[in-house]
Amino acid sequence: MLAAAASGVTAFIRGAGADPDLVLGEAGFDPRDLEDPRATVPLARYVAMMERAAARSGDSHFGLRFGQQFQPEALGLIGELALAAPDVGTGLAAFARHFIQHQQNTETRLAREGRSLRLEYRIVDPRIWSRRQDAELTMGMFANLLRRALGGALEIEEVWFEHPAPEQAQAHAAAFGAPVFFAAPANAISFRAAGLERPMPARDPARFAALAEELRRIGGGGAPRDLLGAVTSEIRRLLPEGPAGIDRVAASLGLPRWTLQRRLAEHGITYSECIDQVRARLALMYLAEPHLSIAAVAELLGYSEVSAFSRACRRLHGASPETVRRKLGARAMPDSTTGRPSPAHTA
Repeated sequence: MLAAAASGVTAFIRGAGADPDLVLGEAGFDPRDLEDPRATVPLARYVAMMERAAARSGDSHFGLRFGQQFQPEALGLIGELALAAPDVGTGLAAFARHFIQHQQNTETRLAREGRSLRLEYRIVDPRIWSRRQDAELTMGMFANLLRRALGGALEIEEVWFEHPAPEQAQAHAAAFGAPVFFAAPANAISFRAAGLERPMPARDPARFAALAEELRRIGGGGAPRDLLGAVTSEIRRLLPEGPAGIDRVAASLGLPRWTLQRRLAEHGITYSECIDQVRARLALMYLAEPHLSIAAVAELLGYSEVSAFSRACRRLHGASPETVRRKLGARAMPDSTTGRPSPAHTA
């Protein structure tokens, strides 16, 4: 990803009461890594930096607050591209289309639903598990782009987050001025599709074309996703809706069921083992969040009954969910979490 997404983060970390050098060091960064906004930095380190900033500052809403103050120009090429578009509709479409060149290993799309548009975002790198802070700051960045583009005509209808509802979730509704739903299929902002023909504030067709070309040159087209990573990402997305059956995952990947089974076998793993691995990792993340009940964790992991989750937890972790939670509670600074059962849990 481009280092522009970290513009101002050192001062913001310091203002939150944490040591920026310590936070960046824990994430694997040297402060000089973030000086050039067009330099590429690993997405995993960026996401880890935000998680460590929240932990070190003691502010679980660090990402939410950082995103709310982050203006489109600070995003560098991708923000400038959107603002230079001839009109709002063209700018938002280009922003979604080119975001992969600004930040690889992510999916961003602009989807229409009736009289509304939804700007969606999610990380698809299966190695990045704890990512709440990134989701909340990115939705703040997206909201500020919409505010700049549409001004008083913007009507945010609802906001989605992939992760479970955190403590003090009412802060999110206040930040966006709209209902907020957690454990959703993606991170997204839904808004009324009005005013799309309005000129963008810094419209400049020649600059718009040049910025798109520059993004393609610097960011490329994004690395192709490997099969196991894609399967892991889809299982994680679908689990809160139920067992995440192989037919649904195969369909989402555009593969026949038997082809997916064969290709997984070539990697020496079965589909059931893939689900176990995802559930095992997410269970530890969710159980580390004391405000999530055991029943809520079971639902987030796609179990219809708490008893089924308890049996699986003993099989995967050698102990009951309650015992695993007690052990996790003894550890310092547990990581943040991610997950989802459909837009049903609202702030």
